[in-house]
Amino acid sequence: MSNIEMTQSEVIERLENVLSLPCTVDICGEGCSFALTIISDAFEGLSQVKRQQLVYKAFSSDIASGRLHAISMTTLTNKESIS
Repeated sequence: MSNIEMTQSEVIERLENVLSLPCTVDICGEGCSFALTIISDAFEGLSQVKRQQLVYKAFSSDIASGRLHAISMTTLTNKESIS
């Protein structure tokens, strides 16, 4: 288990790599626990479960190693964020 904590910039970088489309991320937390609000058109047409699976994919190795312990998330498309 790694005891090196994640930074907010690492969280954003991982999300951008997985989503492959521009995204806006509001992030709270530090170390091994984060609350995220992610806005991206990469979520268009996806159910909430599929959106969460996509986000968790970005952090699978960090979760497995114990580097990241908890993520809470809200996922929105750009259109949903305006309404």
